[in-house]
Amino acid sequence: MDAVLEETTAYGRRQRLKTIPEGLDLRGVYDATLGRIKEQDGEKTRLGVAALMWISHSERLLQLDELSHALAVEIGSTDFNPKNIPSVEELVSSCLGLVVVDRGALTVRLIHYTLQEYLYTSPNIFGPTHSIMAETCLTYLNYGTIKNIPPLLLSPFRSTPFLGYSSLYWGVHARREATRDVVSLALQLFSQIESHISTRLLLAGLISRTSRSIRDIPVDSPLFTGLHCASIFGIVEVARCLIGQPNCDPNGRDFLGITPLIWAAICGQEGVAQLLLEQVTVNPDEPDGYFRQTALSWAARKGHEGIVRLLLGRATTKPDGADGWWGKTPRVSNVARGRGYVNPNWLDNCGQTPILLAAAEGHEGVVELLLGRKDVKSGKTDDDGRTPLHFAALYGHEGVVQVLLELGDVNPDKPTKYGQTPLSCAAENGNKGVVKMLLKREDVSPDKADSNGRTPLCCASQNGHEGVVKILLERDDVNPNKLDNSGRTPLSWAAQNGHEGVRYRLLKRGGTSPYTPDGGG
Repeated sequence: MDAVLEETTAYGRRQRLKTIPEGLDLRGVYDATLGRIKEQDGEKTRLGVAALMWISHSERLLQLDELSHALAVEIGSTDFNPKNIPSVEELVSSCLGLVVVDRGALTVRLIHYTLQEYLYTSPNIFGPTHSIMAETCLTYLNYGTIKNIPPLLLSPFRSTPFLGYSSLYWGVHARREATRDVVSLALQLFSQIESHISTRLLLAGLISRTSRSIRDIPVDSPLFTGLHCASIFGIVEVARCLIGQPNCDPNGRDFLGITPLIWAAICGQEGVAQLLLEQVTVNPDEPDGYFRQTALSWAARKGHEGIVRLLLGRATTKPDGADGWWGKTPRVSNVARGRGYVNPNWLDNCGQTPILLAAAEGHEGVVELLLGRKDVKSGKTDDDGRTPLHFAALYGHEGVVQVLLELGDVNPDKPTKYGQTPLSCAAENGNKGVVKMLLKREDVSPDKADSNGRTPLCCASQNGHEGVVKILLERDDVNPNKLDNSGRTPLSWAAQNGHEGVRYRLLKRGGTSPYTPDGGG
């Protein structure tokens, strides 16, 4: 309102009003309001600035009680004082209208999206924002009332609403700004990490990244160290301090059989990965204890290209890893240098290589990195006979399919252990783009049946992929009446599963028989 009333004419005020929805010319308004916030008495100024800092720089939308408890934390104190919790009225009034409380959802937000941009791009307003937030979270986690909470809960008490945010995000803020005080508080937390409630909450939030279940977290104190935690968050300063301690095992496994290096690979923490690889005792080719996947396998699976590059440098006699090969020379060379080596064709417990894992997830950049080496086997199959091309076709990763098809040594019509070709995989999941790419190849058979006698047309018809059915039926070399091992035609499958559009396409094609009985008549 002040900004509008600064204009002296009705026309000027209308023009100023028009700019507000687009967020134009509001910086001066925010400057003036922040100036007024800082002119309040000391405690109101502290509360208003701190509230704006937390709302604008938190990793997710904060609940009202979370924000209130964060603002009540006194850095340097030994326990939480509930009398420091500000009232909602105090919180709102100290921000002079820049924040809004949604009492229905019990959340707090800024009054306009342009204020978020203004605060986020003005670092001098709050000082070292992320180190302050990390210190606040760590101070809270080191409080006696928090440390005494039994580590068996999967959700915080109502009396400790800030526990969830602190447990999951203290490290995110610390990675951005890790001061000496942040490192000291983190080491204090790590002194009892296995029995701390925050460890269980962190693992409950992270375990899905490892393709494991929350049920895999032990009921009693899990085997989990500070170095594992620092590797997850990517806090190089904390990891360096821990590695320097005499009782630290940089190659140690946690309760999931995961080493710090593998955690860094899973979470994409390149700085910590580099630090760990510099340690002579770290084995970069050590697999986890469940999937038997190495750090390279995990980095490829998650698409972390920087870590893939780091690890591939350990698989060759040449520093850049451009044209190495797997065999005796890289092994001997790395041992002579006093460092571990990495097998770029490592097989996990399903026989899957790093390039196969990257192809299955659609990480085109990682696939190209791996294919840039002469020693990576692009056609290596897993235990079910599936190649990287099979997985890319199955999940519709057209970019990866294109990269693989451009190689001269990839067989685009290779069947799996169960007779499925890449075309069958793409047709089964309705990936039209991949189907078109494969059908352009002369070395791809469009009517090849799997071990159950099902052709690509049969697979597409059974699952109702009308677009793929249309593409296949346009070819003269596709038989719409071909029987599978149970005597079923594509039309029979479409009729049984109620795929009306597919049924129409099949009957429209000349020569399709609507009366062919299956094996049961």
